[in-house]
Amino acid sequence: MELRQCGTSDLTLSALGLGCWEFGGGDYWGESDQQNVTRIVRRAVDLGVTYFDTAEAYNEGRSEEFLGNAIKGVPRDRVIVGSKILPSNLYPKILVEHCEASLRRLGMDYIDLYMIHWPLHPQSIKFFTKDETVVKHPPTLEQAVPALLKFQEQGKIRYLGLSNFGVPRFEEIARLGGRYVVNQLGYSLLTRAPEIEIFPYCKERGVGVIAYMVLMQALLTDKYQSFDEMPDWHTRTRHFHCRRSPLCRHGEEGAEAETWQALTDIRAIAKECGLSTADVALKWVLANDAVTCALMGTQNLSRLEANIKAAEEPLPQEIIARLNSVTQPLKTKLGPSLDIFESATNDRTR
Repeated sequence: MELRQCGTSDLTLSALGLGCWEFGGGDYWGESDQQNVTRIVRRAVDLGVTYFDTAEAYNEGRSEEFLGNAIKGVPRDRVIVGSKILPSNLYPKILVEHCEASLRRLGMDYIDLYMIHWPLHPQSIKFFTKDETVVKHPPTLEQAVPALLKFQEQGKIRYLGLSNFGVPRFEEIARLGGRYVVNQLGYSLLTRAPEIEIFPYCKERGVGVIAYMVLMQALLTDKYQSFDEMPDWHTRTRHFHCRRSPLCRHGEEGAEAETWQALTDIRAIAKECGLSTADVALKWVLANDAVTCALMGTQNLSRLEANIKAAEEPLPQEIIARLNSVTQPLKTKLGPSLDIFESATNDRTR
């Protein structure tokens, strides 16, 4: 497995990381079995995966618990664990409590990479908490950053990172001190907005990028033959008309025609190459030198092994160029907004 340096920091991650959102089960992902998760994680380690990504919000903390159980007995220097704290929990006292809770669930003395899950934006606060006091009087970065830096000084966090931070939000927190070695961003053939502003910004400042939703929650596979087959959870993004899913929040008309045409063309190119759609989508993300690590989320052993095998052989440049071309109309239609769940007006990343 290729190892990539996070920008100009001394943190290195495997080119493919294991996204652990599914671990612990719940309404979003369905059932999850600890024995199977342990088997998946151990096999990933054997195949050279070093980075494992979780968050306190994933399945009410069960993702951290399942991951912690799975890596018990694995030499600590063979795994790099990243977790995330919700913006609504960034009050200094509460932040410390939540950091400690993540450490307990993971069964660790320190977290390798600790990220703020979303910027301190009114829409993200409203989404992650129903507490009106927090909504009306949210924490501030001026409060949160010193608490994070102190926790890092104590050795409880090795590296600080951010998740879903656009350029204005990144500049805002950078002014308050601390070094953020990673920005985690949604990036795929169907979500190319990071290329417009934030990738160049991160490269210029020596910040690594962890790409998530690289397969758009199975849309960039051969699983679905129409949008109607997809669950409501997966059709709430700006790609789809707001009336398609009752869980949708963006209120926009979407880009269904452009999305379906792009997907059709991607599948055709994959077939020409003798590859699966998922393989092509994964290889394409890894071909971008702005990306340090691409997350694969799975609880299926054969899918894990297929993804790792796909990462071994790069796509020819002419295929990458064709994929860029067929997805350009969708990139143009969705624009520079990094937040695919909220409207462009309510983009939480800016």
